[in-house]
Amino acid sequence: MRRSPDGAARAAGTARALGVILAGLGVEFESPQPAAFLVKLGGQHKLATMAWLIVGAHSLHVEAFFCRRPDENHAEFYRFLLQRGGRMYGVHFALDAVGDVYLTGRLPLAAITAPEIDRLLGCVLSYADENFDQALMLGFASSIRREWAWRTRRGESLANLRAFARLAGPDGAAGPDAG
Repeated sequence: MRRSPDGAARAAGTARALGVILAGLGVEFESPQPAAFLVKLGGQHKLATMAWLIVGAHSLHVEAFFCRRPDENHAEFYRFLLQRGGRMYGVHFALDAVGDVYLTGRLPLAAITAPEIDRLLGCVLSYADENFDQALMLGFASSIRREWAWRTRRGESLANLRAFARLAGPDGAAGPDAG
């Protein structure tokens, strides 16, 4: 479906307004193409979540990469994410064709206000950050154990793996650099 001249003008105006809103919120963002904004959200567990905000003719599309397709324990991994879906606002977990996981959503253009964009970005950050460690433990436990063992053998820092210490096994004490 082609955009009407009024629809194109409305989308362009909305995109300008969204840029002003993002600047006012003080978030780190860039606009690599017209009506598309890439926002960087810093977290504690998932250190950075990159969220696309794309203004269309009728709605704002939101999309943020969460994690790649799990290596193992697929049923529990996807069950974990689906159980969260009923409590989420503005976005939901979704899969692409290869099974990578994203947070996606749509809002009507009329909902693009500073408070609503702040709420939406807060939700994206919260859902990505709060669910990240548990999702990794469910879908990537073997990889985490291998990484822990490799770092331990080499005397490398375990600091960014501390959330996964229980996967290291009974003799996998974190050591002084894990905290």
